[in-house]
Amino acid sequence: MADLLTDDQIDAALRDHLPEWKVVDNALVRSVKRDTFLDGIRLVATVAQLAESMNHHPDIDIRYTTITFRVSSHDAGGITDDDLVLARHIDTAAG
Repeated sequence: MADLLTDDQIDAALRDHLPEWKVVDNALVRSVKRDTFLDGIRLVATVAQLAESMNHHPDIDIRYTTITFRVSSHDAGGITDDDLVLARHIDTAAG
């Protein structure tokens, strides 16, 4: 099991590398707006492939053209380095 990050480590990562993300209930959360529903579904499919390759899966909420990603390490009970890596991959996919 991965080690939980400290609040200072998480704050530094958000500030320096993940400015679109925020912490909500021990998870990293980001919403992405797409022009069309199908554009959002394509993004979800891309993220699903990345997550599967990492064996680390986000919670994904689809609300028409707004996709919300929630990333945490459930087995660790919070945010770990794996979550930061997945969040960066999601940012790359979101463009």
